[in-house]
Amino acid sequence: MASAPTGTIQEEEALGKAYDGRLMRRLLGYLGPYKWRVAAAVTLLVAGAGLQIVGPWLVAIALDDAVPQGDGRLLSILAIAYLTAAVLTFVLEYGQALLTTWLGQKVMYDLRMEIFGKLQSLDLQFYDRNPVGRLMTRITSDVETLNELFSSGVVAIFGDLFTLIFIVTAMLLLDWQLALVTLSVMPLVALAAFIFRARIRSAYRDIRLRLARLNAFIHERLTGIQVVQLFNREERDGERMEEINRSYLDAHLRSITYYALFFPIIELFTAIALALIIWYGGMSILEGTTSVGVVTAFLLYARRFFRPIQDLSEKYNVLQAAMASSERIFKLLDRAPAIREADEPAELPDPVRGEIEFRDVWFAYTEGEEGPEWVLEGVSFHVAPGERVAVVGHTGAGKTTLVNLLMRFYQPQRGEILLDGVPISSLSLEDLRSCIGLVLQDVFLFSEDVAYNVRLGNGRISDARIEAAAREVGAHDFVAKLPQGYHEPLGERGLNLSVGERQLVSFARALAYDPAILVLDEATSSVDSEIEARIEAATRRLMEGRTSIVIAHRLSTVQDADRILVFHHGELREEGTHHELLARGELYARLHELQFATPGEAH
Repeated sequence: MASAPTGTIQEEEALGKAYDGRLMRRLLGYLGPYKWRVAAAVTLLVAGAGLQIVGPWLVAIALDDAVPQGDGRLLSILAIAYLTAAVLTFVLEYGQALLTTWLGQKVMYDLRMEIFGKLQSLDLQFYDRNPVGRLMTRITSDVETLNELFSSGVVAIFGDLFTLIFIVTAMLLLDWQLALVTLSVMPLVALAAFIFRARIRSAYRDIRLRLARLNAFIHERLTGIQVVQLFNREERDGERMEEINRSYLDAHLRSITYYALFFPIIELFTAIALALIIWYGGMSILEGTTSVGVVTAFLLYARRFFRPIQDLSEKYNVLQAAMASSERIFKLLDRAPAIREADEPAELPDPVRGEIEFRDVWFAYTEGEEGPEWVLEGVSFHVAPGERVAVVGHTGAGKTTLVNLLMRFYQPQRGEILLDGVPISSLSLEDLRSCIGLVLQDVFLFSEDVAYNVRLGNGRISDARIEAAAREVGAHDFVAKLPQGYHEPLGERGLNLSVGERQLVSFARALAYDPAILVLDEATSSVDSEIEARIEAATRRLMEGRTSIVIAHRLSTVQDADRILVFHHGELREEGTHHELLARGELYARLHELQFATPGEAH
């Protein structure tokens, strides 16, 4: 398998900064609607961190005061206080975990809805350049990474920092000299953490990179499983899969190795700190400058002190991944749609007449080194209300582009398109697209039932209207034979229907919406002759009283059109009726001759 282009991998897997204040401020902005819950979570967090110092302090009092004085009452009070602190710590940690997890989930819910809304508003040109798999990663994996940051990462980092501050403060108050001795190992801890961070950063990048390659390979092979099996590629692809999977395993094992080294090293420094406490503290006890209770408290504090350091190092990856994910998410959210709604949308006549006009339209999907690579050049034509117009031409002539521009999936670089005399750029997208029924060659059906795929969630379309539309286009017979009829789930992309049946469902959808304009883009090119005859009969009924634009390769399907537009290399070369164009003997006549000539006559 060829690896993904380097630029794509770098774009997707670049780690960026481990911490970016700008991104973090924007992320924290999503907590705004829940500020009181955030305040409660911070309060619980600080209180829980503060309780971390209570237990050792009580132990010091017990050993230095209650035990030497034989004060059983004070000892009982201290024991009860110790137990109470432990119970309160449990309650606070439980409440804080529930609250922060709830906040994380709510923020992620809001963020997913914002991303989904943004994806629905973006133009098709954006989807031409961004694979769906990458966009799915934005709304699933990247959002889940941020959820981990909110529910555990940020909370753990702040909790650990508060714990460290409180413990250091407590140690300094108890015995500042012993505190300095205890903290003397911190430069070594900092050095170990710095080295670990660099190594784990590299390992993390390798894991992400290899995971991307693994996902891409599996997705491609499962999508093309028919080709894999047809050409007996199972064994070779299995070997390639083993190679990629082994690379992914090695990256993980390398990461595990670093963690396996780092945590014992921190444990070693903890042991060194404890040894220093025992040595220096013991000497101080012998000299009478400190007490057994203080030294015992320091031993307990030291254990608690180094645990957050381990957590902070581990949360570094969470923070790093969250920064990378948030950068990709905000880059998507900040993208402005190429197709913009008018500030004050114009009104269409009521009812819509269906008059269409292209005025000197120029359009290019891409720009080359020498300028735009024009797909349409200076196209002008007029379609009267109720007129049936066919558009023909060789592949790449610009036929489908006409539909994309009429639906405002793309915006022409020059010229304008009018609907009932109103420029479509001044109409709201909802008003424009509700006037047009589009039936494509490649029908997309959702994995819901037949009724949903006709209605598409429009509550104004009743079940009776769905059945009537299906009968009109000849779809009712095969739908009625399904186990659950119109409530039969169709599976992914409607794969449990034949190509022709899916086409008929799309025709029923167009009819149920009752559009003023009907556009058929190669709508019968993928069906057999029997289904095509049924569709042609249905389309003739469907076209009655509607403006219709039919795009087709096969000229036999457009001979009855009121007018035929002939495109060639993005230009409108001819227009007229079937018989008029044949009589001219030019481009249309040559297309007709090529399609209907016998094999011996074709050259």
